[in-house]
Amino acid sequence: MDDIRAVVTGASRGLGAALTETLASRGAHIFAVSKNGPRLEKRISGWKAKGYKVDGYASDVADKSAAIPIASTANEVLGSVNLVVHCAATLGSVPLARLLDTDCEDLERALAVNVVGPFRLTKHLMRAMILQGGGTVVHVTSDAATSAYPTWGPYGASKAAHDHLQRTWAAEVPGLRFLNFDPGEMDTDMHRAAVPDADRSALRTPSDAAAELIALIEQSRSA
Repeated sequence: MDDIRAVVTGASRGLGAALTETLASRGAHIFAVSKNGPRLEKRISGWKAKGYKVDGYASDVADKSAAIPIASTANEVLGSVNLVVHCAATLGSVPLARLLDTDCEDLERALAVNVVGPFRLTKHLMRAMILQGGGTVVHVTSDAATSAYPTWGPYGASKAAHDHLQRTWAAEVPGLRFLNFDPGEMDTDMHRAAVPDADRSALRTPSDAAAELIALIEQSRSA
């Protein structure tokens, strides 16, 4: 996949880290974004030691001022971008609470990270992708976007909103590919925070989910 030049958010842990490593191991050049600079720097050092082409950028996608610097730096570093994967996400505050007990600020944060931030970044990366003749934008979604689970309100609402944004992007910009990918329940820090008593052995690994996502991306590119 040495023709892939990808921006991956949430790249310092979980699915974002697994996807970055798997894509890079197959020759892709990755621009890895995470709000946790020290953790991302440690990941980058390990990937570069393996000879992978991974560059890092520490930034919070929810920050209104972040999208333009991320997009411009990514295009400068990669030459151009033909794949964007929005892995960065937040549950809101934990332990999870019912909507009646949810602070408005927690809902706002979930929407900022899971919807508005990806929207801004997609918007600023998209123009160059259209000019170069194509590309793929992937949103990592959840069954919480379509099923109402008690205490998962802010997360589920934000994922449902972004799912619909992706469908609208696809209807408006036929020259690009827009994918919604549900990895299922994974053994990640986020899942531990949400469901601390879960049987970890019954959960998918981020690496398995990353392999499935890459297969989906390849299938869409060949369609």
